[in-house]
Amino acid sequence: MYYDKFLPFYMTYADSSLYSRERIQEQEFALMKSYYPETARKIQEKVEEECQLMDYEGSRLYDEHPDKFMMHRLYRQIRSQVDGEMAAQEIPDEFLDELIQVLLYQEISRRRCRRRRYRGF
Repeated sequence: MYYDKFLPFYMTYADSSLYSRERIQEQEFALMKSYYPETARKIQEKVEEECQLMDYEGSRLYDEHPDKFMMHRLYRQIRSQVDGEMAAQEIPDEFLDELIQVLLYQEISRRRCRRRRYRGF
């Protein structure tokens, strides 16, 4: 096969600035997470652990429209893990529930966006 237009070898690779932008974005996110209060930081760690377990090819996290029941079940798992640690802090249950849900949905959204950028769709 013969191509009329010649491309140098280095131009056949993907855009290398994509990975540096991703690294900068991750550093920015880590910096902002370092400003979280201690309670939110502990919850964020649990959220990241649970999301890491669900982060595989074909996971329901990456469905076009994630299932609301699956999200609620994931939230309940995190809530049960956090209950023991947060009991002594006297945080209202409604506030704790909302904080866990917001951190969970934000983490899922971040992972979905990152996967979409890598996949190109």
